[in-house]
Amino acid sequence: MIRIITVVVATVALTSFYVASPSFAASCKEDAAAKKLAGAALKSFMTKCERDAQSTCGVRAKEQKLAGAAKNSFTKKCVSDAVGG
Repeated sequence: MIRIITVVVATVALTSFYVASPSFAASCKEDAAAKKLAGAALKSFMTKCERDAQSTCGVRAKEQKLAGAAKNSFTKKCVSDAVGG
């Protein structure tokens, strides 16, 4: 019985990790396409999305205690992935 509970808890934990992982989240470009944005609305949406991604990625880099070139590289890739570029 305890073994079954342990397996269920581990499965739920792993599933929540994969769902929360940003690599599985939709990119800004995918969101914009789904919303069928164009022109000024698209530009505004992408600008805000990139700004939000920059902020989030900066926090993640700080949590990982990155600095210098490692921080810059991490942030650049993180923002690129979030935006969809």
